[in-house]
Amino acid sequence: MNTQEWRSALAGLTAAAAALAVGELVAGFSQQLTSPVISVGNRVIDASPPEVKEFAISTFGHNDKKALAIGIFVLATLFGLGLGVAAGRRFVVGAAGIGLFGAVGLLAAVNEVDAPWWAGLPSVIGAAVGIAVLAFLLVPVGDVTEAPDATHRRAFLIGTSAVLAGAAITAAAGRRLQSGFSAMGSRLAVVLPKAAKPVAAYEGLATQGITPFITPNRDFYRIDTNFTVPQLPAEDWSLRIHGMVERELTFTYDDILALPQEEHRITIACVSNRVGGDLVGNAVWLGTPLLPLLEQAGIDPAADQVVGRAFDGFTTGFPVDAVKDGRNALLAVGMNGEPLPLDHGFPARLVVPGLYGYVSATKWLTEIELTTFADFDQYWVRQTWAVDGTVHTQSRIDTPARRRTIPAGPTAIGGVAWAQHRGIERVEVRVDGGAWQEAELAPEDTIDTWRQWVLRWEATPGEHVAEVRATDQTGKVQTQDERPPYPAGATGWHSRKIKVAEG
Repeated sequence: MNTQEWRSALAGLTAAAAALAVGELVAGFSQQLTSPVISVGNRVIDASPPEVKEFAISTFGHNDKKALAIGIFVLATLFGLGLGVAAGRRFVVGAAGIGLFGAVGLLAAVNEVDAPWWAGLPSVIGAAVGIAVLAFLLVPVGDVTEAPDATHRRAFLIGTSAVLAGAAITAAAGRRLQSGFSAMGSRLAVVLPKAAKPVAAYEGLATQGITPFITPNRDFYRIDTNFTVPQLPAEDWSLRIHGMVERELTFTYDDILALPQEEHRITIACVSNRVGGDLVGNAVWLGTPLLPLLEQAGIDPAADQVVGRAFDGFTTGFPVDAVKDGRNALLAVGMNGEPLPLDHGFPARLVVPGLYGYVSATKWLTEIELTTFADFDQYWVRQTWAVDGTVHTQSRIDTPARRRTIPAGPTAIGGVAWAQHRGIERVEVRVDGGAWQEAELAPEDTIDTWRQWVLRWEATPGEHVAEVRATDQTGKVQTQDERPPYPAGATGWHSRKIKVAEG
């Protein structure tokens, strides 16, 4: 491209930045308005095929939403550059492109759950401003076949700089206004009731490098289908129980807090967790048992599926038997001694031991429906993931750490193993394909929590490979067969290369 085309491209980029910034600002004036980036991000998540979602989670893990945001901004940048070049030749083409940009945001916004017809105003107003900015900046650019003089160049640089600076300020102001819709104030006002059944004290292994028995809230994994963290104030929240029940029930947040509360340490895991991955965590959950709630509504004997529905229509589905078989299935309101963090489901969520989160762990829960597997497929089943979400027996090596050279001599190989609602019976380790050696296990807390383990090993100089496998309390040994997370959870043995220093 020649110099003038580059300047036209910059004009298009600046116009796109202005459009997005104004969209952010307008979205800040009402909680029912959504910024174009968030609306489009949510629709991208909804429309992505299972393979793409699995790739994003396995590649970026906790940062999958950040990666999507970066991707949207990169595409917007390229789109703006291209439109600028086109508009430099024929303005109407560039203006139509920005209009299309706004239309995409408009459609994305009106398809948000419970969105009013005017929810797309940020995209519409943003597009209008973008077109105006494009027209303003292209005046000093002139015809791309003519050489602009110094006056035109100066006017263009001043105009572009002013618009970009204004866009940055506008976007920041919009984000600040949107933060005013946070449910954090509601969460901070919550006083959790004391548990009628608190957890007993427990101490795991203190071996350095092994994952702590309790995962702090700040380190707990977050995987869900929401581009941004939903904001549901407790005072506006309610839970509806309906479907194949004798009577439909509705509870407020205060109603739930008034019910008997129990504390349970429960390990939960994401189905997208790869062998050796960190999309698993153990927490102390406070909540009311789920079964009495459903029995109060009256469970139809023909119902075989419990569907959890989030505020945005996202659904999970698991067997009614998983509530009736004695496991500690909870409607949780607390996590590690605090009200649920906003990004972990405040005001309330479901926690069901032994099942992957995609079939059970509904965050930002607003409805529970009793139905049948024949009549309803939940969100991830419609995305062709398995109906059965039973957690596989898994074990992981935490120490020695990856890419670290250790000294020769006595060394601890350690980590965690889990088989929720079956429990871990044994963990074995082998080095360099040798004989399996039984590791020391931390005392069992419950069958619903992971167990820390450690093997004392005499490290010799050179490179070694350690492998681990677990056996659950049904006697089933963790399978060696390597399978990816899709469609029913990853399997295989975790291994780690260990480099021991010479001499």
